[in-house]
Amino acid sequence: MTVTMNITLERPHAISEKGGRVNNEDSIYPLSELVDSGQKLFIVCDGVGGAEKGEIASSLACESFQTFFSTFIDGDPTEELINKAVQYTEVRFDEYIAHHPEAHGMATTLTMIYVGESGITLAHIGDSRIYQFRNGHIIYQTEDHSLVNSWVKLGVITAEEALHHPRKNVITRAIQGTGSPTEAEVTSLTDIQPGDYFFMCTDGVTDCVKKDALLHIFSGTATAEAIKNAIVESCSGKARDNYSFYLLPIQHVQNSLGYKQFILSFLYTFI
Repeated sequence: MTVTMNITLERPHAISEKGGRVNNEDSIYPLSELVDSGQKLFIVCDGVGGAEKGEIASSLACESFQTFFSTFIDGDPTEELINKAVQYTEVRFDEYIAHHPEAHGMATTLTMIYVGESGITLAHIGDSRIYQFRNGHIIYQTEDHSLVNSWVKLGVITAEEALHHPRKNVITRAIQGTGSPTEAEVTSLTDIQPGDYFFMCTDGVTDCVKKDALLHIFSGTATAEAIKNAIVESCSGKARDNYSFYLLPIQHVQNSLGYKQFILSFLYTFI
């Protein structure tokens, strides 16, 4: 039985700032001034590769990913479609580097949220994160594709040691090009309630706002605007890295059967 979820967002909030860096190598889609509550696709990327290279990588990933989606999506995105979008983005990287050899080595993380008809689809590559908050608690959190996180899972170091490890910024997955292909980790969520918040961010945010601070910010009855301002205040003047995020407040969720399922359910009541 197929259940359709009519998920309505309040107005999303976004920030992308250079922090303590010379330039901003993060990119977001859509731009904060262009977003509205009807937006379905959201992307946050953290480019790596040094001045300008990382900025190009993250921007090109946002552009390529959304172009592929707008061209080929039919219904909710599948894992196959998402990874085809990754492959298309890798080809675009190859094309850019072929014309700009100085950009060789550029790469980017990627987080994606798609608000669909059967739930919310998440995808991530690298150590940029996606959280789902409910009443001040973390309901879901992506796992970093990073060296220190792999060591934590193997029991080599503790989670506390990972926070301050000198290699904590080494990632094990990134979009780089077809010569170093990667895949997105894809998750579909259906446990979604009004009042939930989805929060996607680069590591410039999580370096400044640790777990306990995030839980405090998302607790209580603060508005989305107040939450955005609290996170910006925590990062402003303190972030050594670029910091970017998208905050998606869930306003309304209505579950309903598809038309065919409704008719069948109606007929079964008379059998």
